[in-house]
Amino acid sequence: MANLLVTGQSGRMGQAVIRCAQDEAELTTTATHDVGQDLGESFSGADVAIDFTLPSLTDELLRVALEQKKPLVIGTTGHSDAQRALIAEAAKQIPIVWAPNFSVGVNTLFWLTQKATQVLGDDFDMEVVEMHHRHKRDAPSGTARRLVEILCEEADRDYDTDCRHGREGDTGARTKKEIGVHALRGGDVVGDHTVVYANDGERVELTHKASSRDTFAKGALRAARWVVDQPVGLYDMQDVLGLR
Repeated sequence: MANLLVTGQSGRMGQAVIRCAQDEAELTTTATHDVGQDLGESFSGADVAIDFTLPSLTDELLRVALEQKKPLVIGTTGHSDAQRALIAEAAKQIPIVWAPNFSVGVNTLFWLTQKATQVLGDDFDMEVVEMHHRHKRDAPSGTARRLVEILCEEADRDYDTDCRHGREGDTGARTKKEIGVHALRGGDVVGDHTVVYANDGERVELTHKASSRDTFAKGALRAARWVVDQPVGLYDMQDVLGLR
């Protein structure tokens, strides 16, 4: 039995994690945290924390976790490059599961995207389209970014130079190496992601649609159960699910 801290207790994902944790046999939510509360005190009685908040909390979260030598499950997205580096550095001292998406289905999509890109190769143009609710602040989503990173890794592209985030005006013909990334926002959409492979005469689309935040919460709880028994290191849901 492990004791769990849930940060962002008043947020949509925080509430989903707390609710789903009630059905957990191996985890007990012993502490929660929200803006204005003492994070160190909240973490003191916990064995692991699940964080779905904002990047503005990440630096403090890492500091406290390192001080107390506690593992983390990080689902927050929208980090700066500097914060991404801080997370990687912290994982040299504590175990961290850091994933853009904790859904088992989405992580299957990651795996399928890797395999499809290996098969289709350079013959197909590649685009990623995502849609989320009107309140989501970062774009593209962390999941969409990871999908594009997989495309770049498998097709020898560069995220910073080969990605085209939306198109407007006379952009000229699509280049062979570019990967289009498109973020839609509206309504209460939990999360839709599609990878498009387009060639003359045919098109392949890989799509995942989430209708409940519980799927992410249950995946994060699974990661929390897993990470408490792991050595120091940086992991993601592919590791948790054994898809490596």
